Amino acid sequence: MPAQARRIALPRAARIGIATAVTGAAFALPLVTTVTAQAHEVPAAKAAAPAAAPAAQAPQAAPAAAPAASAEESYKVVGGDTLSKIAAAKNVDGGWQALYEHNRSVVGANPNLIFPGQQLALGTKAAPAAPAAKPAAPATKSAAPAAKPAAPATKPAAPATQPATLAVKPAVQPVAAPVTATPVVAATSGYVAPVANPKLGTAYGVAGSMWSSGHHTGADFVASTGTPLRAIANGTVVKAGNGGAYGNEVEIKLADGKYAQYAHLSSIGVKIGQTVTVGQQIGLSGATGNVTGPHLHFEVRTGSEYGSDINPIAYLRAHGVAI
Repeated sequence: MPAQARRIALPRAARIGIATAVTGAAFALPLVTTVTAQAHEVPAAKAAAPAAAPAAQAPQAAPAAAPAASAEESYKVVGGDTLSKIAAAKNVDGGWQALYEHNRSVVGANPNLIFPGQQLALGTKAAPAAPAAKPAAPATKSAAPAAKPAAPATKPAAPATQPATLAVKPAVQPVAAPVTATPVVAATSGYVAPVANPKLGTAYGVAGSMWSSGHHTGADFVASTGTPLRAIANGTVVKAGNGGAYGNEVEIKLADGKYAQYAHLSSIGVKIGQTVTVGQQIGLSGATGNVTGPHLHFEVRTGSEYGSDINPIAYLRAHGVAI
């Protein structure tokens, strides 16, 4: 007989059980698939923890100390000043020569010609250096350093030089000193020439329009700036300061009532009212006032003021001084 499918009659309870089993299997399959997929979908960010926390940011280094400021002391020239006088009053190291070299651009080629209002630099002084910056703090507080840093092998080197400071002392009157190491030998009458080894320049009485009186009222002695000048005899200082066209001048009243005047000085070494002795240094020659170069303009007068002049060379020779 041909093969035909035969329906097998099953009891009602058996059919219900088979249907239930098939339905449960069909429901379980998607559930297992979903759980399996979720197990493989772990985000990469959650699966891998960071290898290490970022290192704490180290504090920035302290800024380098600013360079020490410098301060420079200056002096404003007033009437009657000379480089020698300023250097002595301000205790300039190196004297008027150092002061001139430091201010050559202001003074010019002639150190004897300075004018009121000029600003001269006296020197510099350095401000104290700022303290060294503190070392930077450790990068993090959580990690202690493995070992303390080794102490420096040597202390920091001290500055090569101390800050330059110009100490300004109160001005003092210069102490008169002998012109030479050996005593000055005066003539038998007690007189000497106003400079050692005198050499005459412009003579007394020479006529010319450059002099307000119409003639030269004194005698010029050849003398470079800084040549010591000396009292020609014993006397008392009646003038010591700026004399206008005469520049820095000193005038001494002599024992016989005459007056000896010294003009164009670069430095004055005596003061009014001071008693001087023959040969005593009273200042230094220069080129202050109305001059064309350094020299000593020397006068002898019958009175203290201009216009009472007499021939100074004749006066000195009359008192035994060889010129």
